[in-house]
Amino acid sequence: MNEVIPLFPTPFLRAPAALPRAVVDGLVQHFSGLALQDNNASANLSHTQMLRPSDSPLLVDAAALITPKLAEFGALLFGESLGWAIKEMWVNVLDEGGRQAMHNHANSFISGVVYLTPTHPSSRTVFMKSPGGHDFSFKNDHAGVVTGAFNAEKWISPQPEPGDLVLFPSYLMHAVPPNEGERRITLAFNAIPARLDSWGYAVNFSG
Repeated sequence: MNEVIPLFPTPFLRAPAALPRAVVDGLVQHFSGLALQDNNASANLSHTQMLRPSDSPLLVDAAALITPKLAEFGALLFGESLGWAIKEMWVNVLDEGGRQAMHNHANSFISGVVYLTPTHPSSRTVFMKSPGGHDFSFKNDHAGVVTGAFNAEKWISPQPEPGDLVLFPSYLMHAVPPNEGERRITLAFNAIPARLDSWGYAVNFSG
């Protein structure tokens, strides 16, 4: 009997209702009006400035709930339970017709999103396979192709509810298609470990 092994899979953590409704509502009320920075690629998407948890008691509460999940997810990435810190946080306000272009997050190891309002199915976060570093690429792409985990080029994340949290490696490319529904508000963040140790040669991160 043949065995198919998913070699070197990419982890993706989904934690439903990670933030309680009171925290979610507080974040929406306080930060939605502070998203004044226009997005470079979409006129109907705006962001707050980069924030630290210490900038607001609401962010302190959110970070306290998110950080244990970071330790859990980080153990999958690095094989050890490490201390983790949220490096920066920001709130995104996506109005009808807005989108987020494909991107990843530099200078971090874990990135995450907390969904603060209902999300229209059209604007679920989409994750893409890395383009890679190959000079030539061949595809088998026609009406008879069956798309599966090993040949798909993108993956659409599950329908989120307010308070849901997702975590993913910061290098993972992702985007948000054009929003066909009402305003969608999310809290995004990047995180770093306290240190990484490679046989006694340690790299420490601080901020």
